[in-house]
Amino acid sequence: MTPLDGSGFEYSMSQLSLLEAESIHIMREVVAEMQRPTLLFSGGKDSIVMLRIAEKAFWPAPIPFPVMHVDTGHNFPEVLDFRDRRVQELGVQLIVASVQDAIDRGLVREEPGGSRNRIQTPVLLDAVEKYRFDALFGGARRDEEKARAKERVFSFRDEFGQWDPKNQRPELWSLYNGRVFQGESIRVFPLSNWTELDVWQYIEHEQLELPPIYYAHEREVYLRHGMVMAVTEHSLPRDHETVFTALVRYRTVGDATLTAAVYSEAVTVRQIVDEVSVTRLTERGATRGDDKFSEAAMEDRKKEGYF
Repeated sequence: MTPLDGSGFEYSMSQLSLLEAESIHIMREVVAEMQRPTLLFSGGKDSIVMLRIAEKAFWPAPIPFPVMHVDTGHNFPEVLDFRDRRVQELGVQLIVASVQDAIDRGLVREEPGGSRNRIQTPVLLDAVEKYRFDALFGGARRDEEKARAKERVFSFRDEFGQWDPKNQRPELWSLYNGRVFQGESIRVFPLSNWTELDVWQYIEHEQLELPPIYYAHEREVYLRHGMVMAVTEHSLPRDHETVFTALVRYRTVGDATLTAAVYSEAVTVRQIVDEVSVTRLTERGATRGDDKFSEAAMEDRKKEGYF
């Protein structure tokens, strides 16, 4: 890009710098427009990147909003340990919306089969109402899944938390409309235009710490519907499923009952970058059982209020 002042200097920005600048702009825009934002932080790689961007967006001031985790109670312990430590390091407020607590209160009923992923939605909406959040940062990216590819950066939700893919606001020239009435909210996706490879290259560039579950390690696993599932207290093999030890890592982390590992020997971020750069499967397509219930599983959940 050549400047208009005729100085002759040429300025250029890397792809990562452009993506980071866009995400910083989005976060600052939300804080300027909205009254009570929060950032969804699970301890996963995308939310770790978002938290780093929030640090940069408001430095040297502290991050001006709390972080929230909708905890199914079926999470990997390594991820929860990292979540708590990272929040403590930054000095930000952590709000935990507990699915187990919602079950105990009768707000939701646990579904047969042990998965709690689908009952996260009413727990999330209950927390939004309780804390009166009008904007929620999420780490969803358009490359993850086709329903997410339809979504705008500012995703309007009505007073019931529902998303209508046919009723979205234009975002010409990166101008975002955050106007909402009482009870309505905006889901905000600063990483919309990032890819999984961009995320890993940013992690490498920023030297971000991650939960060890993202790196290759030996684990007791079994196969279910072609996916490599870890043996945990929440995901036990059935009688016909054989347990074996394998070198695996996780591309994405979530509910242990539905999140699969992948075979891998990558023990460094550089090795993961090399691995991701040649893969043909998206991370959710390869590792998330909750997206395999139907062709429109994610879109149906998003319409109900999920991220």
